[in-house]
Amino acid sequence: MKQIAEIFSQGEEIVCGQTVDSNAAWLSRQLVEMGFTLKRHTAVGDNLQDLVALFREIGERADCCICTGGLGPTSDDLTAEAVSIASGQSLQFDARAFADIQQYYARRNRVMPEANRKQALLPQSAMRIDNAYGTAPGFALQFKRCWFVFLPGVPSEMKHMFTTLVRQQLLERFDLQPECLVSLRSIGIGESAIQQCLADFDLPDGVQLGFRAAVDEVQTKLLFASSFPEQEKRDCVAAVAERIGDYVFAIDGLNEAQGDLLDVVSKAMSRKSYSLALLETASQGQLAAKCLGCDWLRRVEINLDWGRNTGAGEAGGGDVLPIAKIWAEQLKAREQTDFALVQLFSGSAADYRDKDKAIVLYNALATPSGVVSTQLNAYGALKSKQNQAALLALDLLRRYLQNKCL
Repeated sequence: MKQIAEIFSQGEEIVCGQTVDSNAAWLSRQLVEMGFTLKRHTAVGDNLQDLVALFREIGERADCCICTGGLGPTSDDLTAEAVSIASGQSLQFDARAFADIQQYYARRNRVMPEANRKQALLPQSAMRIDNAYGTAPGFALQFKRCWFVFLPGVPSEMKHMFTTLVRQQLLERFDLQPECLVSLRSIGIGESAIQQCLADFDLPDGVQLGFRAAVDEVQTKLLFASSFPEQEKRDCVAAVAERIGDYVFAIDGLNEAQGDLLDVVSKAMSRKSYSLALLETASQGQLAAKCLGCDWLRRVEINLDWGRNTGAGEAGGGDVLPIAKIWAEQLKAREQTDFALVQLFSGSAADYRDKDKAIVLYNALATPSGVVSTQLNAYGALKSKQNQAALLALDLLRRYLQNKCL
C-alpha cells in the first residue's frame, strides 16, 4: 500500500515570493526516493488560524507530512502553538532542548535572549529532534492519520537533521517500497521530438513515462514499480535510449548518477588524462566559465570579432566550416593538447541579438585521429544563443569521447 506524503512550508516570505522554497523541492526528492507518494506542497503565511486549519486537514488525508519553518523565537513563529491547538495538547517545557539552546549561545560567548526560551516549548506527545547547527529543535508526533515531522526553515539545518535523524526514523516507521526513477538526459533535441521518437514504442505495464525540459537538457523519465524485474528494466531503458539516439549523453538511476553534460565530459577527459584547447566566439566565454576548475582545459581564447578579421561569417557563412577545421588543427598543434575545439558562427550582430532570428554555429574538434565537426542553428534571445553555443560545442567533445561521432 502506498504511503501518502505531503510537504508543508510556513512563512510569510515564502507565500509572498520573497524566498524561493528550495526546502520543499529537496524534501520531495528525498521522500520519493524513499518510496513515498507525494501528493501536495502547501505554503501558509504566519497566521495562526490558517496553520491550525491546515494541520487538521493534513492529519485526515496524509500518512506523513514534513513541515518546515515557524520554529524560531519570534512572535511570528507559530508552528508549535498551532500544533498544540490543532491536536488539543498543551505545550510543555523541554529541559534538554533548553540546555542545547543555552549551549549554542555559550559556545559563541553570547548571552541567550529570553525570547529563545520559547523554542523549548514542545507539544506534550512530541518526540524532540535535536538540531546541531541552530537554536530551533525539531519535533515529530502522530496526529490523526498522519505522522508529522517539524523542522527548521533554514536549509542547512533542515537538511542535516533530515539526513542524520529523520530519514532513518521514517524508514523504521513506514513499510516503504521505493520505485526506481531512471532519467535519460539528452541535449540537442526537444521533448516533443523525443515523444515522437517513442510514438511506436509500447511501454511495459508498470512503467510511467514523463519528461522534464530544462535550460541545458531534456530528461526522459521512466518510473518503474518496485517489483519490476531488473533485466526487463534495463532492456526497457536501452530500447528507449536507442530510439532517442545519440542525443542521450547520460542515464541516471540504473547505477550511480552520471551527472550533467559537463560531468560526463570531465570524467571522460580526466580518466585518460586528456587535455583541451578552446576557441570561443558565439558563446563569449560561457563555455570556459562552465569548465571552471577543470584541469583538462589548458588554453582558452575568445574572439568576438573573428568574422570581420577573416571576411567570413556575416557575409553568409559559406566558408566558415573549413576555417573552423583549419583553426582547430592549428590550435591543437600550437598548444600541443590532445584536443582543440573551435567554435565559429555566421550571422550578423543584429541576428545574434534578435530573439526571432537564428545564427549558425560551426564547431570543429581536432582529435588525435582527425577533425570532426557539426553545423547547428541557435535560436532565441542573446543569452539563450550564448548558452546554446557553449553547450553544443561541449556536446561535440562528448560525442567524440563516447564514440558517437559520424
